[in-house]
Amino acid sequence: MEMLSYGFMQKAVLASLLLSLVSAVAGFFVVLKRLSFIGAGISHSAFGGVALGLVLGLNPLGTAGIFALLVALFLAWISRRGTLPEDTAIGIFFSGAMALGIALLGLGRGYYGDAMSYLFGNVLAVSTEDLWLLAGAGALVLVFLLGTFKALLCLCFDEELAAASNLPVGFLYYGLMVTMALTVMVAVKTVGIVLASALLVTPAATGYLLSKDYKGMLFISITSSLVSSFAGLWLSYQYGLASGAAIVLCATGLFLLAFLFSPRKSALWRRRAREEAGAKQEII
Repeated sequence: MEMLSYGFMQKAVLASLLLSLVSAVAGFFVVLKRLSFIGAGISHSAFGGVALGLVLGLNPLGTAGIFALLVALFLAWISRRGTLPEDTAIGIFFSGAMALGIALLGLGRGYYGDAMSYLFGNVLAVSTEDLWLLAGAGALVLVFLLGTFKALLCLCFDEELAAASNLPVGFLYYGLMVTMALTVMVAVKTVGIVLASALLVTPAATGYLLSKDYKGMLFISITSSLVSSFAGLWLSYQYGLASGAAIVLCATGLFLLAFLFSPRKSALWRRRAREEAGAKQEII
């Protein structure tokens, strides 16, 4: 393909490949454990870290990752202790971190045009340093999730059973939250803070609709994420669309197709099943 002849596009493809794998595997557990809103809270909280990095002259991806990690751990601690309702804590950090980021950019008294690329993503601007940072974070996520795969599955389906089986429930939960924070860091440069949670959830939701078991769900989640990333990049290159928005729109399109036409789980199938059940009752 012509677009792969450019160095910046090669880096964009590598970053998108990494994001697809990491977000699909992490999103698999996020959807099963119903942590989608926490994922949105963590991703938006990362803006405070981005602003801190820009003002201090540090790598914004690194500071965003640290900030997201701290927020994720604190949210996990609140959730485990039951000090506050989970959605209340998420709402506070969601808005507070965004406000902190805006305030820091104002206090810096400089021009921080890059802030918009972190909000909405610009995978075409990924540097070699960014790639190494993303690869390191992605490797940590995949090693933890795949290394504790069966234990995490048990945690997601029945936390009480996991505890009764002497699994380290607290460690697994905190670890899952940490992987969400690292996944957000991987997604920030590609699709942006605003859309990071969408790529964390949407491919996994597509896999959930189209699969009969967890293996199928994971496979379809990864496939959907890869297709969305590469299709979005192609659309961005061909038509000048924002890369992050194009990737998320492709993922959303695949989800809508699954929602409408998935065997046994789609809206159309459920409607047909109700009509058939009604017809049988009329015959009886």
